[in-house]
Amino acid sequence: MLVLISGIVLFLGAHSLPMARQTRAGLIERFGPGGYKGLFAVLSLAGFVLIAWGFSRYRSEGWIQIWSPPAGLSHVTLLLMWFAFVALASMGPPPGRPRGTPSRIRGWLRHPMLVAIKIWALAHLLANGDLGGMLLFGSFLAWAVFDRISVKRRGDAGAARIGAFTRADVIALVAGTVAYVAMIFLHPYLIGVSVLRG
Repeated sequence: MLVLISGIVLFLGAHSLPMARQTRAGLIERFGPGGYKGLFAVLSLAGFVLIAWGFSRYRSEGWIQIWSPPAGLSHVTLLLMWFAFVALASMGPPPGRPRGTPSRIRGWLRHPMLVAIKIWALAHLLANGDLGGMLLFGSFLAWAVFDRISVKRRGDAGAARIGAFTRADVIALVAGTVAYVAMIFLHPYLIGVSVLRG
């Protein structure tokens, strides 16, 4: 469990640097923009590896069941995960960059990545009643909520809202759905748990 916790702290700590404006500015001044990005990448990768390794060890050696989610919640989880994949796919290139087409879905969500993380974390909290799962997904949910508050306080309104659906929305719906279906079938091999059980 200690490895898992260390990974969560390292990964989310690295992704919290943009919220700590003075700390981030100090690191950029000290290491330069390239050095800061390199440090961010190393910390993020190390945290991710520790999370994967720690959660794998926890599942095989130290599983602690807190409560048993009702079977019906698995259907809610599956539905929420479709929304999460569509939200993630709606990010696309931002307006102003090459191929950056405005999107109604992106405008609704404002910050699609944060929305996707919140939905992903909530969906998995509903489906997992063990301590490690609650710690992992609860941490990511809390971080995403806190980051959204931080973004709002910084005055970042996110993607602009538009009145009509665009080609980017069609792409997001199709790409998100394809990725969602692919993950359903790959989940047992990548994560070791079938999402279609029971």
